[in-house]
Amino acid sequence: MRSSLFVKIFLGFWLVTIAVLGSWMLVNQYLDTLPFADQQAAPPPPEAPPRRMILRLIYSLQNAPLENLPLLITTASQEHGVSIWLLDRRGNDLLQRPVPEDVVEVAGELRGGRRQAFGSGGDERLIAHTIYREDGRLRLVIGLPPPRHRLLGVLGANPWLRLLIAVLVSGLVCYGLSRLVTVRLRAVGKASRQLADGDLHTRIRVRERGGDETDALARDFNVMAEQLEGRIQAQKRLLSDVSHELRSPLARLRVALALAMDAPAKRGDYLERMELDIERLEELIGQLLTSQQGTITLDSHIDLVELLRRLCDDASFEGASQGKRVSLHTTLDEALVASHADLLQKCFDNMIRNALRHTAQDSEVTVSLAQEGSHFRVCVEDRGPGVPEAELSRIFDEFYRVDTARTREHGGYGLGLTIARRAIEQHGGSLHAENTGSGLRLVVTLPTDT
Repeated sequence: MRSSLFVKIFLGFWLVTIAVLGSWMLVNQYLDTLPFADQQAAPPPPEAPPRRMILRLIYSLQNAPLENLPLLITTASQEHGVSIWLLDRRGNDLLQRPVPEDVVEVAGELRGGRRQAFGSGGDERLIAHTIYREDGRLRLVIGLPPPRHRLLGVLGANPWLRLLIAVLVSGLVCYGLSRLVTVRLRAVGKASRQLADGDLHTRIRVRERGGDETDALARDFNVMAEQLEGRIQAQKRLLSDVSHELRSPLARLRVALALAMDAPAKRGDYLERMELDIERLEELIGQLLTSQQGTITLDSHIDLVELLRRLCDDASFEGASQGKRVSLHTTLDEALVASHADLLQKCFDNMIRNALRHTAQDSEVTVSLAQEGSHFRVCVEDRGPGVPEAELSRIFDEFYRVDTARTREHGGYGLGLTIARRAIEQHGGSLHAENTGSGLRLVVTLPTDT
């Protein structure tokens, strides 16, 4: 019942069908075993057809040999718990028993062409029927015992009531089935409303694996809610970080402007300071726009070998004063990938400069390029302190810095790796970081241009 909705619906359909047919057949079977059960509620009109037991008894009495009739009467009386009299034309019982007046009276109503009559005697209800045999006409009188349960009598007399009971039984089965199927859907609906109201911690209690489609839906909802909570929290952090990063240069601009107004002789120095802060603001805004860039069109091609060799040479030149070197290791002569403008150049430039910044003095940053199947693999490895394992997945977040005390003058804005990861993903690749024990390695995979 837990494997799929198809199994539940299929089994539920057959359970309802079996419940309806089974209840109907059980009631009919029980009532059919009671002779004239419909007479226990109210006597039918004279033309009402007899029940199956009466029909079988009448058929047997009409066709059995005369010497077998006493045995048939005795057996039927004991089997069905009824009183049976078989009277001849003079009103004498075939078994030579005394005939009660009530039986004589109801048998006397079978005159002319009348074949059936009804009456009562004491607690019994009487029914009389004419039997035609080759040796003459006989009158059969059956005394029915009083009903043990009035409800059975009502059921026997009213087929619509039996139909109502069958409908109620099937309704209960369908209700239980619907509850089984929709309980998870109601939980998802409730959780969706809570999530829409701002409760980002809303989750649905569901097993981690297995179950039917509704369980899979609940798990998907939990994943969606978790991702939504993470994105909203990231947006809040981004807004807070942007506000913090913008506040400092704006405050300096305000101070420099006030000082320039108060000290005209030093206005040139203050204007230069203001120009520097304005350039930093432009750089920050440009990096923010790049980090939030949406889908792009890969409308050009770039050779990774040539790009990385040029970036490594530039980085080595900048790090020479501190004894830092950047070297490229590859056996490829050419590695073409689809690209968009200079986005990949900015990506690898940020990665190499980040590695150059964190590598130790008099050490080397290693950049390697190799082809693995339908992808190129680029590794940028420094000889720095690395990153705590718990922080590896966060170094690609906006404004993230391992050293929270580092300022933008010494460590940038914390957007370089964010831009790099987004650029790589927009090119159909991936970027992740791993500690090597002697530093940090950034691993990039990009699809080949095939």
